Parts: sequence; structure tokens; C-alpha cells
Amino acid sequence: MSNLTKLNVLMCGTGEYTTGWTGSGASTSDKKIGVVGLTMFDLRRLGKVGNLGMVGVNGSKFPAIREHLQDKIGNAYKDMDTSFEEFPKQGKVDPEAYKEAINKLSPGDAVIVFTPDSTHFPICMYAIERGLHVLVTKPATQLLSHHNELIAAAKKQGVVCFVEHHKRFDPVYSDAKARAATLGEFNFFNAWMSQPKSQLETFRAWAGKDSDISYYLSSHHIDICCWILQDKAVPTRVVASAATGIATSEPYNCVPQTEDTITLLVDWQSLKSPKHKGTAVYTASWTAPLKSGVHSAQHWYYMGEKGDINVDQAHRGYDITVDDTGKTWYNPFYMKYSPSETGHFDGQRGYGYTSIETFIDASREVNAGTAKSSDYDGHGYPTIANTVLTTAILNAGRISLDEKRPVGIKKSGDEWILE
Repeated sequence: MSNLTKLNVLMCGTGEYTTGWTGSGASTSDKKIGVVGLTMFDLRRLGKVGNLGMVGVNGSKFPAIREHLQDKIGNAYKDMDTSFEEFPKQGKVDPEAYKEAINKLSPGDAVIVFTPDSTHFPICMYAIERGLHVLVTKPATQLLSHHNELIAAAKKQGVVCFVEHHKRFDPVYSDAKARAATLGEFNFFNAWMSQPKSQLETFRAWAGKDSDISYYLSSHHIDICCWILQDKAVPTRVVASAATGIATSEPYNCVPQTEDTITLLVDWQSLKSPKHKGTAVYTASWTAPLKSGVHSAQHWYYMGEKGDINVDQAHRGYDITVDDTGKTWYNPFYMKYSPSETGHFDGQRGYGYTSIETFIDASREVNAGTAKSSDYDGHGYPTIANTVLTTAILNAGRISLDEKRPVGIKKSGDEWILE
């Protein structure tokens, strides 16, 4: 791997997940110094990444972002360079600055997209059509038709396109998937994921306008369920229901169509046994209590014909109590922010880091000719092709809410479509 050429990377999006910086200042969540930027800076230190760029909409944010990154990352870890080229320049405001930034890249470079859901498709397509490898946060797209277009474009260009479903790299989830394979036919899956109401303040600019809580949170566990059931069962019908009233009230005042909690009920059909059908319930909320001790409450239950699996990702037997803030449950398996004994960043084993590094490694291997982009579809990775049913379920759920009806999912030729 060390003999592979360094990968030049453009980070699209300057928000919480990339930098730890939000529109109201430094994030107060469990991602206070971000994930993407920190990982890129460390991979550059380790020789896997070359030039770095970052693109947003408002160039006036960059001085504060640079100061934040230097303070929280550059000064916190040994040998960590937080420099990057910014777009748009000179404090300009440009919603299409990503085009200028992408145009400066060369085929074989990479783009990492962590922007509002509604912008994923145009940015990813613009990058893929120019021969760039792409890692996009979930949901890959809001429309199944757009997801299908990205599959075709990535295949045509021969580039790597991953969706950043980092939970596939969680050792507990990975082990659970393997054990589920021994439990016979699928019967029932139930997932819950929530974040505190304070997130509505962070996301007010787009909550209910550009996306919803199901796309934002349920995408995690819908993908895990699809991953477990890949080549074993397929979703056939989605019915959605929603709770409302909190997000649209004081002090959050989100737009009138904002849901608080969304539940998707999904029918699954076994591919091996016509008589075996399963059901899944995926629920997500961003109106959970403020001081529950975890930023994201998240657990799921899987039942097969020969046994079941119960996973609570938020409570792993590791909690800390502080006088001022009370008890908090931590998950260092995701991102470890405390430095090593030598003072360097020490989170390379976290699955948040591993998810991004896996994409970087795959892109470098394809550039070197030691692998083809299609190879990764068979490795269980969250490629754009392997994640299509996650988008199908999410898109069907949105239609079900808007049109108040069940929505069917079926395959037409080589493509999945909604009915």
C-alpha cells in the first residue's frame, strides 16, 4: 500500500461532520472536532493523501474554520498539518463553488461529499463524470432514480463510489451480520435511532426543507438491515407514519412540514423460500430528551427462524460521571479523540476513521491498476451499487408520507424501481 500514489482529495461541505464547526460556532455534539477533516489531515501525515481542498457555499466562514481546526487539531496533536485550499475564495458566496473546486482536480483524484442531502446527487454526478472517485455521506441520494444514475455513471467511468455507511465497519455490527447468517430465514427487525432536540437548532437551516429525520438517521440502520439481508431477502412494500408538533413549535420553529419522528414499516420477501416473509420497523427521531447521556440513542433487534440478536450501540459498558454534566456514555470505538502517548492522533482504529480510510485505499488501488472499481461490490463494502435498496426504502418512505399510501419496491430489468 505504501507504494501507491498519494490521493488528492476535495472535501465538499464545511459543517459539523467535516470540521466540527457549525453555523453557530464549535459543535457541542460528540463530533466537536469533526471526522472527515481530522481523518484527511492524519492520512496526509501518514502518506496516503496528498493535496487537500475544502469547498463550502460561503467563503467568509473559512477564517473561523481554520482557526478552529488549528486550535482543536493542529495544536492538539503532534505533526498535524491542518492546511487546505479553500473554495469559494475571498469571502464570496457561491452555491456552485464545488464546480470550480472539482474542475481543478485531475481524473483519479477524489471527492468526499458531506453536504445537505438535496445536493448529493448533482455534486456526485459532476465529480464522477470527470473521472473522480467519490465518497458520499448517507443517504447517497433522496431519489432512487438518482441513485440508479450514479450506479451507471460510476460503472461507465470505472471510478470508486462509496456511501459513507460507517456502521458497516463497527466490529459489533460486522460480527452481528456474520452471526445473523447462521439464524436461518429472516423474520423481524426493529431499529431505533434518535438525537436530542438541540440538533434541531443545528439543522434548522435544512430540517424539513431539504430532508427529514428518516433520511438523516434511519439510513444508518436501514443499511445495516439491507447489508445483513443482501442476497437473502428483498424489500417489497413500505408504509410510513410520522409524529409532529415539537420541531415546529418554540423554540425550534422549523418549517411546518417538519416531522419529529418517522417510522417505516417494511415488508421483506425471502429470495430462497417463497413462504418466508419478514417485517422490519425503522424509527428515527430528532426530538429526544436533551440530557439522556448519549448524543445518539441507537439500538436494533434482529430475529431469524433460529435465534435473535440484540445490539445497543450507545451503551457499551463505558460511562463517565462528571459533577457539572452528569453521566455520559461514550463510544471510543467510533472516533478516539484522545492523543497517543507520543502526542499523535490515535484514532486510526475507530470505525468512523476506518470507513473513510477504506475508500481512500480503494481509490488508490484502482488508480494503481491493482483493482477494478467493480471488485468492491463483492467485498461487502457500501458501494453505490450495494446500497441501492437503502435508498429505495428511504425514498418509498418519503412518498408514503407525502401521498399517504403504501409504496411498492420491485426490480425492473437490472434496476430497482418504486410503484
